Amino acid sequence: MIQAIIFDFDGTIIDTETPWYNAFQEAYAKHHVELTIDLYSQCVGTSLHTFNPYEYLVTEHKLPIDLKAFKTGVKQRYTELMQQEKIRPGVMDYLDKARAAGLKIGLASSSSQEWIDRHLDQLGIRDYFDCIRTADNVVHVKPDPELYTQTLAGLGVSAQHGLAIEDSPNGARAAAAAGMHYIIVPNPITGLLAFDPTAQNFIGECLSAFDFNQLMANPAAGRVS
Repeated sequence: MIQAIIFDFDGTIIDTETPWYNAFQEAYAKHHVELTIDLYSQCVGTSLHTFNPYEYLVTEHKLPIDLKAFKTGVKQRYTELMQQEKIRPGVMDYLDKARAAGLKIGLASSSSQEWIDRHLDQLGIRDYFDCIRTADNVVHVKPDPELYTQTLAGLGVSAQHGLAIEDSPNGARAAAAAGMHYIIVPNPITGLLAFDPTAQNFIGECLSAFDFNQLMANPAAGRVS
């Protein structure tokens, strides 16, 4: 029986991943460089340590780019694209049902606290979360399990009674490494990525693909509707 659900944020609650990819892809195209999904996927759901899309054109292609202006341009385009995004289907329904059922609700994100605070306030959903852990709280972000183990501890729930809601392979690996149940609701970008074979029965187009009551009672069953 599930006692707590823990949401990822970027790409899961709201699709921030597709606007970021499109903004970077457009910026790269101006310099006649293709940003493939395989390359970009290295920074999806984790930190920028393996692949930094802001610096790649300079470090790898040796292009004489003003990094400050490049970053500003990408962020401005991202902000424009984000105007079209809303909370993903099924998220509010799950938040309301979890609250009504008396479940603990957490958030575990590889993004910064400032980023999460800003978006939760804009979306008006901060009060749903009993515990929030971000990159500012851990040494290692996803796919390391530390974000999930810290959030579980903050909620006072053991791993076997926690359910993670994720959108990316790195997030799913983090939840699995923490010993949690998990489901995956990919967005248009993370849906193109390769998930571990063991995750296939736990992938749905959106949260509405999973019956809440059945999932809380038997999360090991995976997709049930």
